[in-house]
Amino acid sequence: MINETELQEKLTYWNNYIKINPHEPKGYVQRGMIHFKLANIEQSITDFDCAETLDSSLTPYLWQRGLSYFYAQRYLEGAKQFEIDLTVNSQDVEETVWRYLCLSQCQNYTINNNKLLVVKNDSKKLLNKIYQLFANTCQVNEVLNVGKKEGVKGNFYAHLYVGLYYESQGNIEDAKIYLIKSLEYQLDDYMWYLAHVHKYLRNW
Repeated sequence: MINETELQEKLTYWNNYIKINPHEPKGYVQRGMIHFKLANIEQSITDFDCAETLDSSLTPYLWQRGLSYFYAQRYLEGAKQFEIDLTVNSQDVEETVWRYLCLSQCQNYTINNNKLLVVKNDSKKLLNKIYQLFANTCQVNEVLNVGKKEGVKGNFYAHLYVGLYYESQGNIEDAKIYLIKSLEYQLDDYMWYLAHVHKYLRNW
C-alpha cells in the first residue's frame, strides 16, 4: 500500500525547497511527481508547467506531465506531450503506448493500428511484447509469460499494461482485474504509483 505519511513528508520537503529555491525547476518537477503520487493531478500539472516556464529545454522530457494530462482527461494535450517526448527518443515504447492511450480516450476518435507510432526496436523484451500487444500482433498471455520471467518488476509492468490495453479496447472488467493485480507486485516505481492513481480515480 501507499505510505501517504512518507509522501506528505516528501511534499513538505519540496515545498520548503521551492521556498528557498523558487527559480530552480528541479523542485517543481519533484513536487509535481509527489502531487501525482498523491492523486493531486491538477497540482502536479501546475508544477510541471512551472518547471517548463523556468527552463523550456525540459519540455521534451516532461513525460510525467503527459501522464498527468491523461488523468486530468486532457487527452489531446497528453498525446501532444508524448509526441514531443518522442522527438528525443523515438524508440520509447511506453511513451508511444501512452500517446495511443490518450488518443483512445478522445471522443469521436477512431482507434486503429495506424494510430500506434512505429517503434522499430526496443532492447527490452517485455516492452517489445507490450508494443506488439497494442499493435494487435501478440496475445495477452505472451506478455504475461515474458513478464513472469522478469520477476517482480516484469510481472508488475505486464499486468499494468495488459490492464491498460483492455481499458483502451473498452473491456473494463478485464482492465480492472489486471490493473488491480499489478498492485500486488509492490515497487518503488513511478508507474506503480500510477497504478494506484488509476485505481483510485476509476473508483475500482
